[in-house]
Amino acid sequence: YNDIILALRGISLQVPEKSIIALLGGNGAGKSTTIKAIAGILPLEDGEIEGGMIEFYGKRIDRENPEEIVKKGISVIPEGRGVFRELTVGENIKVGAYTRKDPKEIQTSLQKVYEYFPILEERQSQLAGYLSGGEQQMLSIGRSLMSKPKLMMLDEPSLGLAPMIVREIFNILKT
Repeated sequence: YNDIILALRGISLQVPEKSIIALLGGNGAGKSTTIKAIAGILPLEDGEIEGGMIEFYGKRIDRENPEEIVKKGISVIPEGRGVFRELTVGENIKVGAYTRKDPKEIQTSLQKVYEYFPILEERQSQLAGYLSGGEQQMLSIGRSLMSKPKLMMLDEPSLGLAPMIVREIFNILKT
């Protein structure tokens, strides 16, 4: 970062299809930086990848912009949920489909999100900033699912959530 801080060195990571893996480490170990690098958002924070590369399905992506990376099937649920507080729940969810074109497929995905998280359908007209922490996490995951990800990366997915909500969310992610 800023040609001053070396956040990561020598990381090699493979994620098999249809698996859940955890990247563990203490504060400042580089977990969030790893996610940002894969998602292409590291340069937006004055970060850069030196002497390495990131591949997805055998193709190099570390020079791609974030929108292209999302189109390739990678999504991020950021630490702190990252909902658009001034948009409604429904608008937040639909933002996740911005790289998709087929309205019929988008509608099918929307219905799937509402099946997974019925509370979001009930609150689709409510401003997202008024949801509880668990509901905001569900909203972030729902928005991410709208992009039809092949790889979904969650940064601190259980932070501040009740164990029951965490179990529910991880049960959905396993499907």
